[in-house]
Amino acid sequence: MRISFELDDDDLKHFRLIMSEARNAARRLQPEDIVAAAEDLLSSVPTSDAPGFIVDRLERLRMMIRMLSDIEWRLPHQEATRVLNALAYFAEPEDLIPDHIPGLGFLDDAIMIELVVRELKHELEAYQDFCDYRERLSQSGDGSTANREGWLNTRRKELQARMRRRRGKVSRLLR
Repeated sequence: MRISFELDDDDLKHFRLIMSEARNAARRLQPEDIVAAAEDLLSSVPTSDAPGFIVDRLERLRMMIRMLSDIEWRLPHQEATRVLNALAYFAEPEDLIPDHIPGLGFLDDAIMIELVVRELKHELEAYQDFCDYRERLSQSGDGSTANREGWLNTRRKELQARMRRRRGKVSRLLR
């Protein structure tokens, strides 16, 4: 069975207002508390029983968390703050739809994840490209730590610069 729905501008405005309120509330929290709350959400969802669209959004949430904690990625402060702001909703104890409601409890979380994924599109694409590059580098068999670190450093700088350029283009288009 397939169920779909559209969110119109008023719906999106409502979700953005909720996100804004969550961000304001999260300002008093430490970054590790925000990340812990997102990780709690991940651990609370029984993925074996969850609908596919929920599982897919949770994987994206995992990627956001990994992006923050990946030592080799070294996400700059400004971008790390953007990701933490995106995760702020998950630090709120009250959901729009309580998580214990079967089939629907994680719908609001999935919608919020989708909205923040769109907001962080360029950051997530750059990070995924970095992870793919790192994996290819690991499989290439070059055991030299110095070469690996240098290559990762160069690629990280290229991808983070690309991320900022793309985000800047979108910002200019929206003005």
